[in-house]
Amino acid sequence: MSYVTQNWSFDPVAIVMILTVLAHEIGLARLSRRSRHSSQRRRRLRSLAFYAGLATLALAIMSPLDYWSGSYFFVHMIDHLLLAFLAPILIVLGAPWVPLEFCLPVRARRALGRFLFLAPSAAGLRALGRGLRSPLFAVGFFNVVMVFWHIPRAYDYSETHQLVHVWLMHTSFVVAGVLFWLQIIPSHPMRPARGPVWQAGAILVTNVVMTIMAMSMSILTSSSWYTVYAHVSGVTMTPFTDQQIGAAILWVCGDFWALPMLFVVIRRAIETDGSVSDLVDRVFRSRHEDLEITAVHRSRRGA
Repeated sequence: MSYVTQNWSFDPVAIVMILTVLAHEIGLARLSRRSRHSSQRRRRLRSLAFYAGLATLALAIMSPLDYWSGSYFFVHMIDHLLLAFLAPILIVLGAPWVPLEFCLPVRARRALGRFLFLAPSAAGLRALGRGLRSPLFAVGFFNVVMVFWHIPRAYDYSETHQLVHVWLMHTSFVVAGVLFWLQIIPSHPMRPARGPVWQAGAILVTNVVMTIMAMSMSILTSSSWYTVYAHVSGVTMTPFTDQQIGAAILWVCGDFWALPMLFVVIRRAIETDGSVSDLVDRVFRSRHEDLEITAVHRSRRGA
C-alpha cells in the first residue's frame, strides 16, 4: 500500500493545470449563455475527457510512478505511454480549444482573433500553425520524439538533468502526442486533414516503429542500454531484465491503442464508402491513378 500512498510530489505544472481548468470552466459558462441544452451537454461530456487527460498528466509527473521511474525502466516506460498516448488522446477527445478561447473577454478575444488571422505581423505564426498541423509533420514528429528519447545517450542525459527530463522530454511527448492524435480524432472545431485510409496507414506505421523499438530493447540485444539503471541502490532486479519488461510493456500496450484505433478508422472508412469491397476498390483505384499521373509526368519530361 505504501507504494501507492507515499512518494507523491508537487510539480509547478500543477498550478498551470489548475489555471487551465478554471479558464476552461469560465469559457464553458460563457458559452452556455448562448447555447442550447444539447450543445451544453456535449461540451460538458467533452470537458470530462479533457479533465481526465489533465489528471493523467498529473498521475504521470506527480504520482509514485514518477518517483519509481528513477529506479525502474519499466515504470518509466509506463510514464511515457501515459504522456504520449493516453493523456493526449483524452485531451484531443476533450476538445478544449473553443472553451479556452471564450475564457477571454469579448474585446480581448476579438482583438486576438484579428491579430492571429488577419494581421500581417502574425503571418509567421499562421505558417507555423499550418506546419504543426501538417499530417506528415505530426506523424513524423511523434515517431522521431519517441525514438530520440529512447536513444541511450539522450535517455541517460535526461535522467541526470531534471530540467531536460521535465521540460523537454515530458513536454515533447505531450505536444507530439496531441499533434499526432489530432490527425486521427476529430477535436471540435478541428477535424483530421486526411481520410480514414491515410489515418490507418499512420497508425500502422507508428505501431511498427514502436514494435521495432521494443524488439531492439529486448530480443535484439543482450545487455542493458541505459547506464543510469546500472547502480541503483536497493534494486535487486537486473537492469537488463528491467529493460525487457519495459520493452514488453511498450510492445503490448502498442496493440492496446493501435487495434482499437484501427477499428475506428476502418469503420469510419466503411461508413464513407459503403462496404469493405468499395473501400478496397477506392484504395487500389487511387493507387492506380497516382501511377498513371506519375507515368504522364515522366513521358512529358522525356518528350
